[in-house]
Amino acid sequence: MKIFSSEALKQLRTTTCERQNISTIDLIEREGSVVSSEIISRFLPSQRIVVMAGPDNNGAVALAAARMLFEQGYKKVEIFLFSIGKLSHDCDEERKKLLPIDGLDFTEVTKEFVPPYLGESDVLLDGLFGIELSEPMRGGFVAVARYINESGAFVISIDVPSGLLGEWNQHVMKRDVIHANVTLTFQLPRLSFFFPENAEILGDWKLMDIDLDIAKIKDMESDYRLMEARNVRPLIKPRPPYTSKRDYGSALFFAGSTGMVGAAVMTSRSSLRSGAGLATVHGPRAALNIVQTAAPEVMFEPDRNEHVITEMPLHYTHQAVCAGPGIGTHDRTVDALEGLLKQSPSNLVLDADALNCIAKRPALLSMLPPRTIITPHVGEFDRLFGNHDNSEMRLQTALEMARQYNLVIVLKGHHTMVVGATGRVSINSTGNPGMATAGAGDVLAGVITAFLAQGYSPDLAAKIGVYIHGLAGDMAAEDLGEFGVMASDIANRVGRAIKRVMAQHS
Repeated sequence: MKIFSSEALKQLRTTTCERQNISTIDLIEREGSVVSSEIISRFLPSQRIVVMAGPDNNGAVALAAARMLFEQGYKKVEIFLFSIGKLSHDCDEERKKLLPIDGLDFTEVTKEFVPPYLGESDVLLDGLFGIELSEPMRGGFVAVARYINESGAFVISIDVPSGLLGEWNQHVMKRDVIHANVTLTFQLPRLSFFFPENAEILGDWKLMDIDLDIAKIKDMESDYRLMEARNVRPLIKPRPPYTSKRDYGSALFFAGSTGMVGAAVMTSRSSLRSGAGLATVHGPRAALNIVQTAAPEVMFEPDRNEHVITEMPLHYTHQAVCAGPGIGTHDRTVDALEGLLKQSPSNLVLDADALNCIAKRPALLSMLPPRTIITPHVGEFDRLFGNHDNSEMRLQTALEMARQYNLVIVLKGHHTMVVGATGRVSINSTGNPGMATAGAGDVLAGVITAFLAQGYSPDLAAKIGVYIHGLAGDMAAEDLGEFGVMASDIANRVGRAIKRVMAQHS
């Protein structure tokens, strides 16, 4: 699913009206209808609903929805239209439709606003601005937003909560934005929905189909996409019957150290669950018995050192190499990683402590082979590239670093983002809070490495791996509950997750 900018969405609305031979007011009526239907599905006609409408088309939608609710028997609808300045044409048209309705509580605010009482039992429909804003909300509207937030009312925002911008909000004060319980957005999500700082502002968000022009959506370019099963399914190649393990690649893992051998077990086992033909762990000598017992399918190559990895040799041909899970940051391990990079391995994944090793020796960044996949969580990312105040800044830096070093960056989080060197960003739709558990990142590294080993490009391996990993976590949460998920539970469901995606209609 494509994620468009606010300007692109306005263009899409215009094209929809042209191709469907409808006016913009017809589209607003369509939007008002889906909003009112959603409210009707949630609340009884006796519910008091306060509607606050701004002077632009978001306000027009709010007015249309309010009228439709009143016509459906919701007699406790109170409407406040902020007519400060000039109303948009469609907002004025919707205003005119309200004027002849008897018994409708409708107030136009032209100067001073005396806010109505709002309490926890009330519903507030926010139609002040939506995506009409291109800069932070100012003046009296900030006071209105703060009043709403302090009221305790149940807030439903149309399109986006007023004051929140569709894309970047680094300069927006969160207290000056309306905080919604539910956000009803039209057809396609906004980029700002996927940053954790905005979660408390959005509440639960829901896509409302308003029949925007599908052909135009397909034609329009976007650097941001939400990964769904229907997008991932065509990427996964079916397996022909006459094949052997060598056809699905050999994955080599430099993983583990004393006290963290479990990382080597989880990352290598998850690679086999993801379809790699062979998996080998190079780890400290003390890890031999643990790995061979916990994962007998995995081959083991002992390091010279008993407790840490001190060498990262490439003795054989491996289709993919992963370094980092549980290796620690001992100086000799950092030296070993530098030695690996000097060999310029293709299809390389760097995870966890490999990234922390690079943070200790930043010159190693310039040694990364082209299209290396790195998989940092927030802390690892900031250790590599400097401290960031929020996830928006982190994504912008990831875009710069991916271009500069020709990397694929898997920026891990609730909505993990796969950032390519071309500036394209794929945002994951799978996963749940139960995956915030030790070892989940090791499993992800193994899944991505497995798809690399099977011949997928780094970009595709990262996208498929992230989606499958999240889906396996969702399946684990379905079975065990979010509190009960462990990394091994995710790894054990990777095969079934792939099966579920393959069963989707392409």
